[in-house]
Amino acid sequence: MRFRIVIEQDEDRMFIAECPSLPGCISQGKTRVEAIKNIKEAIEGYLESLEKHKEAIPPTINEEIIEVEA
Repeated sequence: MRFRIVIEQDEDRMFIAECPSLPGCISQGKTRVEAIKNIKEAIEGYLESLEKHKEAIPPTINEEIIEVEA
């Protein structure tokens, strides 16, 4: 499965990774690579929990990039 993630660096220079399709699925790391590794593990755990509780996987969020004049 493929999931979109968002990565931001906070004021403490930690990288915060979030999977918008899976509410509350957030992780972090000291580096971008570590944050990606950690969010993959978090997503796997999230999916295992959904399966254990016989819950459906939320639908994928589609996105578009648009251009606006400022």
